[in-house]
Amino acid sequence: MSIPTDSQAPAAGSLTGVRVIDLTTVVLGPSATQILGDLGADVIKVEPPGGDVARAAGHGRSPGMSHVFLNANRNKRSVVLDLKDPEHRDALLALCAGADVLVYNIRPAAMQRLRLGYEDVRAVNPRIIHAGGFGFGQSGPYAARPAYDDLMQAMSGSADLLGRVLPASPEGDRPTYVPINFCDRVSGLHLVYAILAALYARERTGIGQAIEVPMFETMSAFVLADNLGGASFDPPEGGMGYSRIVSRGRQPYPTRDGHLALLPYNDKQWREVLRLFDREDLAEDPRFATQAQRSRNAEAVYAFMAGEVARRSTAEWLELLRDSDIPHARINAIEDLADDSHLRAVGFFESYRHPHEGELVGTRHPVEFSATPAALRRPAPRLGEHTAEVLREAGLDETLIERLAGSRG
Repeated sequence: MSIPTDSQAPAAGSLTGVRVIDLTTVVLGPSATQILGDLGADVIKVEPPGGDVARAAGHGRSPGMSHVFLNANRNKRSVVLDLKDPEHRDALLALCAGADVLVYNIRPAAMQRLRLGYEDVRAVNPRIIHAGGFGFGQSGPYAARPAYDDLMQAMSGSADLLGRVLPASPEGDRPTYVPINFCDRVSGLHLVYAILAALYARERTGIGQAIEVPMFETMSAFVLADNLGGASFDPPEGGMGYSRIVSRGRQPYPTRDGHLALLPYNDKQWREVLRLFDREDLAEDPRFATQAQRSRNAEAVYAFMAGEVARRSTAEWLELLRDSDIPHARINAIEDLADDSHLRAVGFFESYRHPHEGELVGTRHPVEFSATPAALRRPAPRLGEHTAEVLREAGLDETLIERLAGSRG
């Protein structure tokens, strides 16, 4: 498909009419603001003269347009401003005066040094939502520390948990990172809902506010929701962790020629899987008879399942399970997703022509709206592509625009 022209424009998104000033870089902030843009917001990406560092991360056909950048910055316009320059800072405040949201992911102390803290921005627009996604809550001793995805996986317990469930090595448990920007994207989703909640509150009260989404606290809450365990009670009634999840047995089961995901969750499904295994004699085994007992005896369940699944090939299991109600799945490699029949049927991958980068493939917004659809309205921008256009919309005079934008336009 092509990027739609004005005459082909998709129906207005849920956030049409909302303007977002986006100071974020890398993944956490850009993934959040891209969602806002998909939902119809006018997202103005303000970049330093060197651009978002993600422009150089990963594959790219041309400098500054990496696959990481392309896949986190659609539906945005790019403006270049050097916020350490007072004249450029004033231009940013002029943009904020007509905006609904300012989003940043640098540390709050740096925002204060730039004189772009909440009170500074609120002075030009009392209704603005001033939203930050950064490492740590500002009342704690880690407040000034930098934060990246690897560090947050380490500090939140994510790397430890993954290391506990991997096959044992001679060195013992080995903390391991999830091979996606896990904490960035989870924290980015929290940033999205926080902004939407603040916008909704403003519609009712007329009052803007400051929002802080600290990654460490966000990810600690995310991890401990399943794994607070016995520490949920005062006094504690056992150790932390959810035994069924924190188990080395909770892995894809090896088949004769590959692997299979298989999860008979409720009692009905368990009886059905015992029938398929020809092990109905275990239906009344006290370790396995109920869902609660299977949860308490997770290691024995996983060991039993592994032994039975290993007796057949993956194809045999998929055929046997095809018409059953037992939750199961083949193990996809990431390469398999590109040709997945379901993803093809729902139009998950979108091919489009970028005006500068040529033919590209992206993933569409996954959420369906019946009346206000999310859509690809504009491709990821070149650095500073819209500087003059956006500054002109803010009412700056042409001489100043020329000085700030130079030859960009």
